[in-house]
Amino acid sequence: MQSIDDLGDLSGKRVLVRSDLNVPLDGATITDDGRIRASLPVIQHLAAAGARVVVCAHLGRPKGAPDPTYSLAPVAHRLQELLGHQVMFSPEVVGQQAEATVAALPDGGVTLLENVRFAAAETSKDDAERGAFAEQLAALADAYVGDAFGAVHRKHASVYDVARLLPHAAGDLVRTEVEVLRRLTEDPQRPYAVVLGGSKVSDKLAVIDRLLGVADKILVGGGMVYTFLAAQGHEVGTSLLESDQIDTVMGYLAEAEKRGVELILPTDIVVADRFAGDADVRVVPADAIPAGWMGLDIGPASGAAFAAALSECATIFWNGPMGVFEMAPFAAGTRAVARALTDGKGFSVVGGGDSAAAVRTLGFAESAFGHISTGGGASLEYLEGKTLPGLQALED
Repeated sequence: MQSIDDLGDLSGKRVLVRSDLNVPLDGATITDDGRIRASLPVIQHLAAAGARVVVCAHLGRPKGAPDPTYSLAPVAHRLQELLGHQVMFSPEVVGQQAEATVAALPDGGVTLLENVRFAAAETSKDDAERGAFAEQLAALADAYVGDAFGAVHRKHASVYDVARLLPHAAGDLVRTEVEVLRRLTEDPQRPYAVVLGGSKVSDKLAVIDRLLGVADKILVGGGMVYTFLAAQGHEVGTSLLESDQIDTVMGYLAEAEKRGVELILPTDIVVADRFAGDADVRVVPADAIPAGWMGLDIGPASGAAFAAALSECATIFWNGPMGVFEMAPFAAGTRAVARALTDGKGFSVVGGGDSAAAVRTLGFAESAFGHISTGGGASLEYLEGKTLPGLQALED
């Protein structure tokens, strides 16, 4: 993949940057600006080179039409605060207003287009429809920089098709992500541990299958662990359970034993009588979750055991929280894993999404980790060995 420097002199040129600005919002308030801050270096690099920077991005999943709930206007405001100079905002993605906003950009200026997913063609499966929208985006620029790693697993117009229409390069964020993931897949330092959490085991079937042949240890927590416990024959109360995946998980347990992979499950669970921060809470053995109660975090003994298992590892990949960390009674397991990564001497990668949000929510310094990814889904698909359309387009 070409770097930005390979594009030559960009002074006065319009550069369309696909950034990942898909931040969580509470109304118009950004609750975690990590992805905006991760996108700053490339935008600043281009502006300093005298380019006219046109940023495009998505937010949430609007249904192919303008929806104020998913407007990027709050993001434009935060981006302006972080950059320390004006960011013009176009209230449309393409069209006369977008063209006028871009035309008014001075050298070194920055504008943000409205949510690209307000255009139904952005995510269309019809190549011609998606391509026509990409041509409208491409008409706003002289070159393209793909820097939205969190979206490179999507064959979307602003991620895939525009790169094929303009001189293009990979942004530093994307290049760094790929370099880190190669360290995890091609020749990881050992022992190599993978910590998997989050809600559904079905979201991670392919990556578990692949990692059974790569990792030395796989630690499982979060909502997905209850399907593992059920596969061992234990009752899980009203905990999240994917009954249709029990046979598959039983196969993983057998395969891990066959391959000599240490598959570590929690031995105790924090359970509650309802899904609420003020619920009645107990710590129970993992094989004794009472009827009518739901597991919402790994227990303290498990947190300590997970930390001990990770302390001796040279490489660690973590994707998915251990519990409902947004509620104080169920945050200790996730905190224990995060602390183990920061205390250890191994190279640690936090695999984007909820894990990255948890790190920031729980007050850990991002610099204490080897790398914090901006793309959970993209990271997993890369580890699965899939071809990611956004990377493929940047490599062509």
